[in-house]
Amino acid sequence: MPKVFLSPSLQEFNSYVNGGNEEYFMNLVADAMEPYLTASGIEFERNTPSQTLSQAIAQSNRSGADLHFAIHSNAAGAANAGTVRGTDFYYYPTSTNGNRAADIFVENYKEIYPLPDRVKKVPTTSLAEIRNTSAPAILVETAYHDNVQDADFIKDNIDNIARNLSRSIAQYFDVPFREP
Repeated sequence: MPKVFLSPSLQEFNSYVNGGNEEYFMNLVADAMEPYLTASGIEFERNTPSQTLSQAIAQSNRSGADLHFAIHSNAAGAANAGTVRGTDFYYYPTSTNGNRAADIFVENYKEIYPLPDRVKKVPTTSLAEIRNTSAPAILVETAYHDNVQDADFIKDNIDNIARNLSRSIAQYFDVPFREP
């Protein structure tokens, strides 16, 4: 049975422009993913909001997961706050499986994100959850929480986002996606 480690954001200090915070909403996405993963025969383990990032990475590395999946929302820098929209899927540039996973996630997410031309994959060696995990890793920035339209998209589409991300995980593992 394939196994994914779900790592929703631990960043409660990242406030949404329309109320709430990144940790809260990304945990809602992870909560909504669980029934889809279970129905599709995908085992999962996940971090908890009380952990530090290094604790979550250590848990992921101990878990025996075949994929590490970090779930975040983004914010533009102060100069661009509220003006940027889009979705990024980060992966380690030399990871063949990370690159393949990013391709799958990007193509599928374009189906639900209102601006599909702004859904992209981004290679990185600077993010700890990409660099320090044993399993191939993907980190998604689902949309910009400092942009009203993107923050509304996240809040209004928790289950749709969860379903789409879970379908991508099933596709990555080459298992049938099943509805709960």
